[in-house]
Amino acid sequence: MDLPRIFTIREGDHRIHNPMTARKLAVLGEALRLAPGSRMLDLASGSGEMLCTWARDHGITGTGVDISTVFTEQARARATELGVADRVEFVHGDAVGHVTDPPVDIAACIGATWIGNGVAGTVELLDRSLRPGGLMLIGEPYWRRTPPDEQTAKDSHATAIADFAPLPELIGRFQQLGYDVVEMVLADQDSWDRYAAAQWLSMRRWLDRNPDDELAPRVRDELTTEPARYAASTREWTAPGLHHGHPAVDHLDL
Repeated sequence: MDLPRIFTIREGDHRIHNPMTARKLAVLGEALRLAPGSRMLDLASGSGEMLCTWARDHGITGTGVDISTVFTEQARARATELGVADRVEFVHGDAVGHVTDPPVDIAACIGATWIGNGVAGTVELLDRSLRPGGLMLIGEPYWRRTPPDEQTAKDSHATAIADFAPLPELIGRFQQLGYDVVEMVLADQDSWDRYAAAQWLSMRRWLDRNPDDELAPRVRDELTTEPARYAASTREWTAPGLHHGHPAVDHLDL
């Protein structure tokens, strides 16, 4: 059980596997007014930057679950580097269907709602690990502008226009699911640039070290085509957002 190697080739040097800069991640932690000792579950936690830096800066504790052995080991190393290995743990495992007991104060899934087959399923999954009155964090792309046709959507790494929604509609979906949106931190084009361009540099350096690897032709093709595709499509049409919700007041007392 692991991610295909191509993912770790592209993002092996990333600390944050989403289009969010370290500064925006810090802004998010500040906005949530995290109380020391709060417990967090992070599904598809990647290299653990969110949990590790928030444990350092806000005194939270928590668990991250990720399917990548490479990213999980990087997360453990980061926890040791930041001196928080006694407060956070990282589990190599499938986040799909993962539920923790006792419930946590914060349940998160940033940029990986495929674990619940979309936003609605991921909300339902996270809710199973969340205490009453807790915070849920969802990171999900949205259309900055609705693409003019399905090919443009596919060029933006969607399978169809219907995969994503404009921001107002995405926010409305959370309300329809019974959750109040109480905060949001949005990535921007610069955030996308930092995320995407870092992949190109990682691929270039990997090719220099591994010219005869079986994946070299695929990496070479991606490095040749991806920058122009990104500039024409993903950068222009798509944006990721982090939305933070409480269950709505008609579901429980806050």
